[in-house]
Amino acid sequence: MAYLIADSGSTKTDWCLVRKGKKPMRFSTQGINPYLQSRDMITNLLKKELPWNNEKYEAKHLHYYGAGAANPAKQNFLKEILTEHFGIKKTDVQGDIMAACRALCGNKPGIVSILGTGSTSCYYDGKKIREQKPSLGYIAGDEGGGNYMGKRILQYYAYGTFDAELRLDFEMRFGDNIREIINTLYHQPNPNRYLASFVVMLKENRGHYMVENIIEDCLNDFFHTSILKHRNTWNMPLYFSGSVAYEFKDVLGNLCHQYELEIGDVIKSPMEGMIKYYKKVIG
Repeated sequence: MAYLIADSGSTKTDWCLVRKGKKPMRFSTQGINPYLQSRDMITNLLKKELPWNNEKYEAKHLHYYGAGAANPAKQNFLKEILTEHFGIKKTDVQGDIMAACRALCGNKPGIVSILGTGSTSCYYDGKKIREQKPSLGYIAGDEGGGNYMGKRILQYYAYGTFDAELRLDFEMRFGDNIREIINTLYHQPNPNRYLASFVVMLKENRGHYMVENIIEDCLNDFFHTSILKHRNTWNMPLYFSGSVAYEFKDVLGNLCHQYELEIGDVIKSPMEGMIKYYKKVIG
């Protein structure tokens, strides 16, 4: 028995073939988001970055967890594409938050959040997701996520809020032509990824008061719009997954302390936990 599992965000997709008695095989492709990519875009991405011969790998099950995949219509859309590409009949598609739940909590309850390019949170009872806050996407939501922070960085630069040090740092990384930046943002593919790419500036300027303000303000917005809205938030640990959560876990810890909440594990990717989960399934 072999499972091909995938954890897909808007920027990157981690794939792993889990087989009984054998070392897991890992692959990586660009991210997939059915709200931002057409059937042809996803199909071509898979053909180019992860060509597949299922006679060679003999995977019987494909479990895909992805950003934008919680909606039943989008699940069917992705399932058709994945089944056709991989040739695996038993294909299941779920939202990326379930991957985080299984990796972080296993069969225990918790409040689970993803802070990557985008953001979301849910209450997980140990088996099922019982309460998930709606995601409004990169235009109207994603508080605390990479693209949300990226917007704040761009605003600080364009509106002249940054001091000379940070303004120069921005220009060295991303250029000083606002028209070109706006054109890329509004007329090129994957604007959410583009915004999230600005976060590197926060990572590499920790300690600067403006940088710390942006990080704390954006994550605090996520607490207010998502985490604090769950009825069980004060009764169980908070778990976090994603590149932004992992990079700024110290700030998450401070916010949890401030709100008198218990913080659990913070991981960059759920794949390691997913591999353990599926090894137990295989037996």
